[in-house]
Amino acid sequence: MLSVHGRRPMAVILEPIATALLKAGVTPNTVTIGGAVVTAVIALALIPTGHLFLAAVLSGIFAALDMVDGTMTRRRGGGTSFGATLDASCDRVTDGILFAAITWWLVYSDHAHPAIVAASLCVLITSQVISYVKARAEAGGIEIIGGLVERPERLILGLVGIGLEGLGVPYAVEVAIVLLAVGSIATVIQRLIMASRDPQAQAPMAPPAGSPEASRG
Repeated sequence: MLSVHGRRPMAVILEPIATALLKAGVTPNTVTIGGAVVTAVIALALIPTGHLFLAAVLSGIFAALDMVDGTMTRRRGGGTSFGATLDASCDRVTDGILFAAITWWLVYSDHAHPAIVAASLCVLITSQVISYVKARAEAGGIEIIGGLVERPERLILGLVGIGLEGLGVPYAVEVAIVLLAVGSIATVIQRLIMASRDPQAQAPMAPPAGSPEASRG
């Protein structure tokens, strides 16, 4: 929901950074990998140890800067299939690490109710499924645009939750996790419905490589 509109106000900040990095000879893929590594280190080092507010602030900064590689790619005149694959893969890794770290904190530091831990695990799983549904559908020629809880909403709710908890607001993480769990399940269903209603939904697909059917073809 925020993916498209959120880029416009950020462009004022991102464009100069992207231009400077390109002039320095840095590639978009390098920025993608570097950003993923730093984001992962922040989540793994700070959240399980209870430094929630600092983790939220730093993760928020690097989440915003995650759009730098895309800006660099556009300024270079376009990206590559590998670059897009790398970017999507790094997003999945960092999302998984963030919510794994939050789940760790809930279990070992917050001693959360099992239902909250289950909700956090649900977010961890559905965050991957939401993206996979879109990627797999588009690989089959089905277009999926939008959704109730996309990556920006997921990061905002998750980081606001741990940030408020770090400032002493009770149950902030629990509320954020429950909202994300419900919204993420709804988004998976929403995207599957979108896929089922697409004009290409019933288009036949070629048999997988190596199958007897493909060999006969």
